[in-house]
Amino acid sequence: MIRPGAAPGKAGRPTPLIARTCRVMGTVVSFAVAPGDAPEAVVHDRLDAACAVLGQADATFSVWDPGSPVSRLRRNEIALSAAPPEVADVLQLCDKARILSRGWFDPWAMPGGVDPTGLVKGWAVERALDVLRLEGVTGALVNGGGDLAAFGCPAAGRAWRIGIRHPWRHDALACVIRIQAAVATSGTYERGPHLVDPFTGRTGNRAASATVTGPSLTLADALATAVAAGGDDAMAAVAALDGYAGYLIRPDGSEADTGGIQFVS
Repeated sequence: MIRPGAAPGKAGRPTPLIARTCRVMGTVVSFAVAPGDAPEAVVHDRLDAACAVLGQADATFSVWDPGSPVSRLRRNEIALSAAPPEVADVLQLCDKARILSRGWFDPWAMPGGVDPTGLVKGWAVERALDVLRLEGVTGALVNGGGDLAAFGCPAAGRAWRIGIRHPWRHDALACVIRIQAAVATSGTYERGPHLVDPFTGRTGNRAASATVTGPSLTLADALATAVAAGGDDAMAAVAALDGYAGYLIRPDGSEADTGGIQFVS
């Protein structure tokens, strides 16, 4: 849930946010842009380009499309050197996230071969946001199914605010937080228990909902996946990282946070 407000117009009148949605990567991605002085037509062109960035990421990294480069890599049909160069780049980021999460995020522990899904959506959303960094634009937010990246603000004196869905009460929010750069949430409320414990190889979740904020959505996405799989153990890894913060709802309904998240009362 996004509560963006409006951008100020040249004469003090509010300028509506420019919105767009596209269905890609198995979810609906929504955009909200505070255009500022940027021409509206140029903003729409950039939104087209941002959607294309997401579509290309889906075509490259989908583990559901048997013809994607990552699917072919998982079946050992191609070598990493034969895949698009961004595949190697993403796997390097996955390895970094594996180390920083103390092993709770491990794409190489997934059944069927390496699966960067827990990081690549955040990586793609972050790249889409970069396309919108236009001269004159005062802010933008991209929401990829609960993984959000933003810059600037929706209006003078206001911040981007997002609601974290309650894991059991579908008509309620667990909390509302301010977002400065990136927020990622992972949980069991849509797909049920589906995360693999990388240390045991068995499906299991130690969180009903896991949220991580930080300067990079790429890493926040991976860390949220780690906390969803590892619960309090993975939260300790997040707490040790400069600039990142975590919020955990455990399966029994109890909550914990690392400090550093800007909750809105």
